[in-house]
Amino acid sequence: MGQYHVEVPTPEYWQRQIKCQQACPVHTDARGYVRAIAEERFDEAYLIARGPNPLASICGRVCGAPCEAACRRGAVDEAVSIRALKRFVSDQFGASVDERNRTPQRLIRRLFEGRGRRRSSRSEELTGFSEFLSDQKLADNSTGEKVAVIGSGPAGLAAAHDLALMGFRPTVFEMEAVPAGMLAVGIPQYRLPRDLIAAEVEFIRALGVEFVCNTQVGRDITLETVRAEHRVTIIAVGLKRSRSLSIPGSDGRGVLGGIEFLRDISLGRDVDLTGNVVVIGGGNVAYDVARTVVRQTGVDISRTALRRAGVKAVHLCSLESLDELPADDTEIIEGDEEGIIRHHSLGPKEILLDDDGHVRGVVFQRCVRVFDEEGRFSPQFDETDLTTIEADRVLWSIGQRPDLSFLDTAPDIEMTERGLPRLDAQGMQTTAEDVFVAGDLAYGPRLLIDAVASGKQIARRVFEVVRGRRLVEDVQLVHLEIPDYSREPDYEKLKRTQIPTLSPHQRTSDQQTVVELGYDATQAVCEGCRCLDCGVNTIFDSEKCILCGGCADVCPELCLELVSLDKLTDNPDVQEILRQCDDNPAELSVIIKDEEKCIRCGLCAERCPVEAVTMERVNFESTWRIEPALKNA
Repeated sequence: MGQYHVEVPTPEYWQRQIKCQQACPVHTDARGYVRAIAEERFDEAYLIARGPNPLASICGRVCGAPCEAACRRGAVDEAVSIRALKRFVSDQFGASVDERNRTPQRLIRRLFEGRGRRRSSRSEELTGFSEFLSDQKLADNSTGEKVAVIGSGPAGLAAAHDLALMGFRPTVFEMEAVPAGMLAVGIPQYRLPRDLIAAEVEFIRALGVEFVCNTQVGRDITLETVRAEHRVTIIAVGLKRSRSLSIPGSDGRGVLGGIEFLRDISLGRDVDLTGNVVVIGGGNVAYDVARTVVRQTGVDISRTALRRAGVKAVHLCSLESLDELPADDTEIIEGDEEGIIRHHSLGPKEILLDDDGHVRGVVFQRCVRVFDEEGRFSPQFDETDLTTIEADRVLWSIGQRPDLSFLDTAPDIEMTERGLPRLDAQGMQTTAEDVFVAGDLAYGPRLLIDAVASGKQIARRVFEVVRGRRLVEDVQLVHLEIPDYSREPDYEKLKRTQIPTLSPHQRTSDQQTVVELGYDATQAVCEGCRCLDCGVNTIFDSEKCILCGGCADVCPELCLELVSLDKLTDNPDVQEILRQCDDNPAELSVIIKDEEKCIRCGLCAERCPVEAVTMERVNFESTWRIEPALKNA
């Protein structure tokens, strides 16, 4: 038998076992609220989800869900539908349901009252954090330092939310007529209802945040004025312009940017979409664009006074093959249902124009490779294999870029060769001491929840710089034994509950009809029961163990094994244990466990004749303190 690679459990090890939480950029205790839903503790589930995430109800609709990608249940069959479960409880208890929930004091009180009941792993809860700040007399934002936030997307909203909690006076500048940036004008309404966004904004406003809309920095107000009137300025403008390719015909009439198109539709502007429409791109935004075109056709047809020929077909053309397509599977499936025509492995070569300079078609060349051997984006084409698709409109959706023209008058903010602000080692502060950057502008396009995390991190950094002190979270690990541990019958056999949706005909008649209906209570509980509850662990007491092997024999997943100690690899922690033993390693035995296979059924604990195996829940209890900021931080 060969050597085994093992790891001796540490607090960090136990944290890593809760994969959904580790994958979440704001460390939401997804396992905690999913299991609370399984036990029909719905209100508590919402409080757990809302604790670290000021946009929890929005994430329940449109988050990219890295928690699901990491979910250990996915190795068994399919991941738990975590995002849909967050939506389920947010739809019942979020700010959009009950106006009283838009009062921060009420939510904080509810969170505080629920802390004793909660059996959660580590999460930076709104309660403990705000309570600590209040005790330290840091939460009075009537006299706090003024902070400007340019841009009210998810990064800007999260930054303003936490800055207000910390006693600052944030003012958010937004170029659009409504707050929330691309959440409000970039994400289609069929995915994210506008009343839900408005409710979450009102909660943040109630914390003392001021929103100044219809105000573009650099046009309506200068950056110099903003900086002069605020102690700190945070740039969170996002990537609000579409990228395009400089190919022949790209400046023709009927060629539009996908982001600009979504913005126009969200703001109720009339967009002419007659004829064949070609969307170039293969990501989620490209699908947002294509599916919005489908819906706008229904809107146009319903305007009897403005009858038009309408859209004949919507083509989505991507460099990637179907297997490589970056869009979510749900987007692809629902797009197919709605009649979008997919063309894969095609790269645009030329946009054909008629005598009036209007689009009449697109010539594509076959893409034979998108990525090189090292996985880097490096497309190659067969220029002899051409395809022409008739088109009356072309919408670019191959990437996004920011508009940073307002920085031209700020010479103390150095720019990189890529035209972006030069940032410090932490990727937050510019070369100007009072200017910070958050969200996509800091690290490129990522998920909504990444922007939320960035905004929260910026708020902590501003606290350090402005007040010369640092907020430190101390996390203590606690194992709590679970008496009479049990699981739902046949939980390991439950199949993923598909999220109910409207039929294609019902959902494509307008832009507002939401596609996903969401779970009802029965469906949500069933889906919650699929969670393997990775915060629960099997703990072995070596003093009691008689090495009978019963636990390994009864394990349905064969994740336990008894081996001699000398079969372990040269792990330093194992060597330290050996140094404390006088016995010959070849004469000692050890139980090793494959965490990836364990489904937390508890049969090993039930089988053990000497009660050497217990089922225990790991908790990470957080406390806060303030210490002097590190020099050169």
